[in-house]
Parts: sequence; structure tokens; C-alpha cells
Amino acid sequence: MHSTTNEVITLHINGRSISVPAGTSVAAAVAMRGSPVTRLSVSGMPRAPLCGMGICHECRVTIDGQAHRLACQTLCSNGMQVRTAEMPA
Repeated sequence: MHSTTNEVITLHINGRSISVPAGTSVAAAVAMRGSPVTRLSVSGMPRAPLCGMGICHECRVTIDGQAHRLACQTLCSNGMQVRTAEMPA
């Protein structure tokens, strides 16, 4: 569903709030935070969305406690809790 208003959605990515326009995918919201990394490979390499249409599965994140959700295929909703692979400092 496409919003015709200027509705803003606030969600939380790794505990930090971000506000995005309604209709924004979780993958886009993650990238808006400054890093597109969504997960780490089994060898520890950072991974990010590649195809943008749910085929590559590189955009998997945990959303509201449910693991392996495709960020590129999920629209943001108010209060959503998203967990990505945090890069070690």
C-alpha cells in the first residue's frame, strides 16, 4: 500500500530510533542509518542487500524477535524492532 500523505514511521534499529517516510522498506531504513550491513556471513564478512527483490537473502534481519526476515521485502511499521549484525568496534 502506497501512502499519499506525509506520514512518518518511527522504528528502532539495534536499539536506535529512526524516522522514515511511510512505505519505506526495512532495508532502506537500515541504509539510512549509515551502513547497509544487515548480517555477517559464516566467515564473519559483512553482508548487505544485493538483489532488492527477495531472491539473494543477503538482507536477512531479525524483526520483532522473528529471525531471518527479508528486509528488502518488509515495510517499516511504527515501533518495529529491527536487529542487524552489529559490526565489532
